[in-house]
Amino acid sequence: MASVSSSIWAIDIGSSSLKALRLTDINGVVEVIDFDSIKHGKILTGKDVQDLEREELTAISLRQFVQKHELEKSDIIISLPSQNSFARFITLPPVEAKRIPEIIRFEAIQQIPFDINDVQWDWQLMEGESSEENRVGIFAIKSEVITSMLAHFGREDIQVRFIQMAPMALYNYALYDRSDLSKSSGKGIVVLNIGAEYTDLVVCTRRGVWQRCIPMGGNSFTKAISDAFKINFEKAEKLKHNAPMSKYARQILQAMKPVFADLASEIQRSIGFYKSSNPEMKLAKIVAMGGGTRMRGLVKYLQQSLQMPIERTDSFEKLKMGEGVSAASFHENVCDFGVVYGLGLQALGLGKIESNLLPRHIARSMSWASKAKYFVAAASLLLVVSVLAFGRILFDKASYRGKQHSRDEVADILRNAQLANDKLQEQEQRQPGTQSIMEKCLGLFKYREVIPELMQTIILALPNERNTSEQQQRQLYRAFAAGNVEEIKKVDRKERKQIFITNMSVRFEADISKEEFAVEQRRRVSTPRPTSTVSSRYDAEEMYRKYQEDLKKRSEMGGKSWEMTTRTFEAEEVGKQEQWENRAGFLVTITGYSPYKDIEELMDPFEAGGDYNRWGFITRLKNLDVVVDGNSPFKLFERANPKHFSLDIHPIDLESEMDTPPVGIGVESERRIETKTNAGRTGPFFGQPGQTKDFITEQILIDPMTKEVISKLAKYNEDGTPVIDEVGRRVYETNDYWFVLKVKLIWLDAPKEIATLTAGK
Repeated sequence: MASVSSSIWAIDIGSSSLKALRLTDINGVVEVIDFDSIKHGKILTGKDVQDLEREELTAISLRQFVQKHELEKSDIIISLPSQNSFARFITLPPVEAKRIPEIIRFEAIQQIPFDINDVQWDWQLMEGESSEENRVGIFAIKSEVITSMLAHFGREDIQVRFIQMAPMALYNYALYDRSDLSKSSGKGIVVLNIGAEYTDLVVCTRRGVWQRCIPMGGNSFTKAISDAFKINFEKAEKLKHNAPMSKYARQILQAMKPVFADLASEIQRSIGFYKSSNPEMKLAKIVAMGGGTRMRGLVKYLQQSLQMPIERTDSFEKLKMGEGVSAASFHENVCDFGVVYGLGLQALGLGKIESNLLPRHIARSMSWASKAKYFVAAASLLLVVSVLAFGRILFDKASYRGKQHSRDEVADILRNAQLANDKLQEQEQRQPGTQSIMEKCLGLFKYREVIPELMQTIILALPNERNTSEQQQRQLYRAFAAGNVEEIKKVDRKERKQIFITNMSVRFEADISKEEFAVEQRRRVSTPRPTSTVSSRYDAEEMYRKYQEDLKKRSEMGGKSWEMTTRTFEAEEVGKQEQWENRAGFLVTITGYSPYKDIEELMDPFEAGGDYNRWGFITRLKNLDVVVDGNSPFKLFERANPKHFSLDIHPIDLESEMDTPPVGIGVESERRIETKTNAGRTGPFFGQPGQTKDFITEQILIDPMTKEVISKLAKYNEDGTPVIDEVGRRVYETNDYWFVLKVKLIWLDAPKEIATLTAGK
């Protein structure tokens, strides 16, 4: 892409000023023939600047620029800030050249995180590592951002020919002007453009470019001063610029010190990420540009923190000064001209990145306008031909009068053909949008096997024949699988190391660290109560007191309780916990029960260590790679954090008002306790004086296979009276326990596009 004019104007409207360069290419030498730098009345991103004022400040600066310079004979190229843009480099498989545009459009729809109809995008083939490799750069920006920027130029009657992203302009500058980069294939440099609101970090190599926008800049230092001195933004900005001469220089530096550290940390993190992805590439130095580099001590601090040489740009190697250009004035602003220099090189056809984000309809109209002289010549020729043909028309007019009917028929056919063609084009224009919707819907089916695989993995972690070395338990598991009730009953119920899952809910989330578990619904079982209200209240109070004593006793013995038996906050557990953020995965809620006498040992035993046969259900969930004999696609997420992991365990008790067992545990039934006729006795399980009662009926829960009672039962004497201990409390027998386990499992192989596929679910 090269300019059709002899010179070009490159314009960059930043938060603090408007920068512009007018360049020309004379016999292969790029010269500056004009330039300007106009500061806005206020910093556009200042805290006190509203949207309307920001628009007005931009318009004023642009109007000043137009009034000072001649623009009609030059093409215009402008930049857009990196925070509003998208750039991605991908490698295509070897395909025929004619299929490349089709594949790139498909990739663009997948890669660009916006609706393809809401952005302006372009692509460019890049140099690959081998001749068979097709490396493509995809660049995009939202149409509303471009429209807003072009509106400013439209009000000044400035016709923009090219639009480019600021980071790509910096790459064009570095690759053309920096000799230390153009001569080295195994090394790269980092261009750091520190602006008012953002800092562009661009890693430049001969083979490609990588960029990141850091949301910190000169305004961050101004805000730190404003907060420290309790002054408004404008006063803080002046104090920042006058800091070296201010009597408060030490306090100003102290206020800005945390921002220095945060900026250095973000740069270090970005460079570290690039190095980890490209270990073969060595970064030789950092080239610092932008208005932020004028801040005293910043470059020196970054060099000490990053342990890399940093060079502040004070000149351009290959850029020559034209006649009448003030070299001294240009030198004062050279650190601000990196973006416009790169823009100018692209417009002159000297940049490696040639993408143009100008809306296609505008580019098309400009292309037609550039061909106007050819249309004028063609129109003149047509006029001559028309005059010559006029005589022929008069000659043939008489013969045409007799064929009017035929002409009408032909006109009708042509009109119908045109209507059909219009309808065809309308349907063809709808095809890309419809195709995109279909692909998005069908894309969800690519991962439908994940949920069954997740459930199968959880089932493998349950107690089973494979997970134990005890012969008795193995025989129990085999008998259960065969449905042999008699063999199952040979093992005492409280010795059966079994976990029965009655309900499992699985919910996918693109970021499980931010999601909460759903509140499970529990049922209430209607249980007949004794007729004496005094005894009923006494029993409830006694049960609650015993429950509290049991909690205290368990806490003193091992730090465990019915509510939370997982040792959530053990020091060694927290120390080993990996940090996972922004990861896709599943929120799993498992409800079930167990007949085993010590369900805590069955879930997560103490000091199991590496003994696989002693592991519990939760222990195996923490070690899924071992459970599945390989690399599991799932990983337990932050077991040490109660927000992401919880386990509730309770006895199955139908009379409890606090912890009613969930739906699905056991089968409801009744038991009858026979009583002897005893006229005249009163009590909670007998009638009024003079009455008799033959039996007492209680609601119970039984095992659906073995028909054994699984709920908590009151004990009775032979005559049907309840068993009472030495202090007058009723005696109960606890059978099975129910539990609710809530865990989050990371999906390690989750594809990058999963968030897009599940959007709006």
